Amino acid sequence: MNLNNPNPSPSGGRGGGRGGRGGSRYVPPHLRGKPPTEQDMSLPDVQRTSSWSGANQNRGFNQQGGYNRQRSYDTRGGEGGGWNSRNSSYDRRDPNLEPPVPQRTYTWGGGSRMGRDSSRGGHAARHSQPRHASQGMWVDGKHVHGQRVAHVERQLYGEAEDTDRQATGINFEKYDDIPVDVTGRDPPPSISTFAESNMDPLLMSNIEMAHYTVPTPVQKYSITIGAAGRDLMACAQTGSGKTGGFLFPILDYAFRTGPPQISPGPALPAGVYRPPKAHPIALILAPTRELASQIHEECKKFSYRSWATPCVVYGGADIGQQIRNLSRACDILIATPGRLADLLERGCISLSAVHFFVLDEADRMLDMGFEPQIRRIVEGEDMPPTSDRQTLMFSATFPREIQMLARDFLKDYVFLTVGRVGSTSENITQKMEYVEEEDKRSVLLDILLSHEAEKGLTLIFVETKRMADALSDFLLHQNLPATAIHGDRTQRDRERALDSFRSGRTPVMVATAVAARGLDIPNVTHVINYDLPSDIDDYVHRIGRTGRAGNMGIATSFFNRGNKNIVRGLLTLLKEANQEIPQWLNVVARESSGFSRTNMRGGRGGGRGGFGGGSRYGGGGFGGGYGGSGGNYAGRDFRSAGGNTDFRTQSGGGRAAPGGFGG
Repeated sequence: MNLNNPNPSPSGGRGGGRGGRGGSRYVPPHLRGKPPTEQDMSLPDVQRTSSWSGANQNRGFNQQGGYNRQRSYDTRGGEGGGWNSRNSSYDRRDPNLEPPVPQRTYTWGGGSRMGRDSSRGGHAARHSQPRHASQGMWVDGKHVHGQRVAHVERQLYGEAEDTDRQATGINFEKYDDIPVDVTGRDPPPSISTFAESNMDPLLMSNIEMAHYTVPTPVQKYSITIGAAGRDLMACAQTGSGKTGGFLFPILDYAFRTGPPQISPGPALPAGVYRPPKAHPIALILAPTRELASQIHEECKKFSYRSWATPCVVYGGADIGQQIRNLSRACDILIATPGRLADLLERGCISLSAVHFFVLDEADRMLDMGFEPQIRRIVEGEDMPPTSDRQTLMFSATFPREIQMLARDFLKDYVFLTVGRVGSTSENITQKMEYVEEEDKRSVLLDILLSHEAEKGLTLIFVETKRMADALSDFLLHQNLPATAIHGDRTQRDRERALDSFRSGRTPVMVATAVAARGLDIPNVTHVINYDLPSDIDDYVHRIGRTGRAGNMGIATSFFNRGNKNIVRGLLTLLKEANQEIPQWLNVVARESSGFSRTNMRGGRGGGRGGFGGGSRYGGGGFGGGYGGSGGNYAGRDFRSAGGNTDFRTQSGGGRAAPGGFGG
């Protein structure tokens, strides 16, 4: 207690308003705001031992009483203030999760005596003052790596000898025989090993810890294309390593160049607080929550011990928590279009610093109706124009709408086709079973029980949410551990179901299309199409949940005459992947030829296909195959066929005139 203080606090030192213990002396209301007397000036200020807003003298209420407008008085801190300032006793680190970092301080973005500015006042401080031991720094133009933390590495990469984890590259020797087509002006050469890429040493170390040994075909080209600063339109089969294909160039650039220089906006009036905007250097858009979360988890692996912090936002989660995460640190933003548009409206994010813009599963986003939001994000916000950013677009299929998007968003891009566009992997053994509706449950049980002793996970696809719940309940009653995931389940329930499935606690999961695209769940060895989809694209992506990253898988589909609309597409896929074709499937195909000509999606010349009796697989009926003249799945860069002609004005029976896109 300060004996020189003539007006001690009644609580024995708890004065100073929000100042905490040992604050400034109490000043009666009628004396507040008056100039201090000489006696007042001679009184020493009490050193505080704890403070909500700064833990340093002259924070909050000052000697004269009242508010000291020359100090930050919010939870962000100003000159050394904030929740986790140099002298503060409040530390946001959890000692059980991270060891303390000696001689390091962190503020949430202070640096202005007037509190928070309207833009990004503490942008530089974030990258030079890490929040935990494993986070790196960017100091004086140099990348200072964070400390290695054993339990964090176990969480990110798993145990070194974990036999349940599928290692990348088991069967990548097969991928060497897959044709790769690269078109565009002076495309950069490919690499054959990660060592040839000359990527940042920290990134190379993280790639090695993630058990990536050999680059996939799409990575062999995308790494050099990204390093050369070129835009990319990549069509690769599902499970071919597309996520690493765009994360590696982004992180290599980030590790070498450091955070962008963000000019602070005008200072806010005293006492006014506005959460700082996030200024990511990379924006990655994904169609679903699950895919966005998966990309985020992969990005955390490869950004480990670096200055760059990945952040994910998607619908169905607490937007308040997401805003707080954005205000703390967000250098690489993974988002779904709807939630990103919402946060842009709230002024939480600025896209002015975006250097990399990635569209993952672009065809799926268009199918889900996200094109208006995507165009608004790209064209209606403060994102740099096409000439000032690098755009990477990844898609498993290449319909006409994707080609239009590529022309609008990409500049002088390299077109990369790995394998035949829209095809399936030969690593997947595809089996067709003719099963009537009333027999499906019995046949499913026989399959699951016969494979029960095998290691691995089984993913079952159905068409409706009600069927997903009903089938999972049926399996549980048969003493088969199963779970379900669909759009009506809450985000927390979906995440729990996915975690339980990934860990193997429930090795069987029943899913609707919500889990069909982009999810990379290790050790899925069997996919069962309990209900076949009505669109062949969805079939391709469903069975792509197995046989990923060079591993082998099985896809079993229950077919009956209610699935006639995709029989021709199934035949084409099976032939391309050198799969066994049952005789009854050829019989059904011949029977349904007349039916398909009038009932294929879009009708004659409609839908996304070309003119040819409604066929989506090539010009001139069903004989065109993938990449046929005027077909939906172009086998090569449409610019090579049509030159600079505006395909949106081309004539022909359907959307794609013969020879417009195909090869």
